[in-house]
Amino acid sequence: MTLLGFMFCVALCAILFVLSAVISKAVPSDREKGSSYECGFEPMGPTRVPFSLRFFLVAVIFLVFDLEVVLLFPCVLVNGNVWLLSGMLWVFLFLIGLGLGYEWSEGSLDWKE
Repeated sequence: MTLLGFMFCVALCAILFVLSAVISKAVPSDREKGSSYECGFEPMGPTRVPFSLRFFLVAVIFLVFDLEVVLLFPCVLVNGNVWLLSGMLWVFLFLIGLGLGYEWSEGSLDWKE
């Protein structure tokens, strides 16, 4: 019974694969459809804006340190003092600081280059 079900599933997958290949024949693209549209006029400048990788890296580093604050804030509220944090949180702070030191020494935090 299990073998019959397996064979049925394989046959159904093969039929659907062939059917999708037949139905989705690629239509040749038209130059006008591929161009950008700005109210009927030709585009005045580049259609894609260049992406700043440095800004993205700084944003990711900000999110990591923001997450650190979110994780440490409840611990400070429970203990009442930042210096009474448990050993695991000190290890966490050390690792985050180590990562910050690495980013700083690599030059990822320097905005001007």
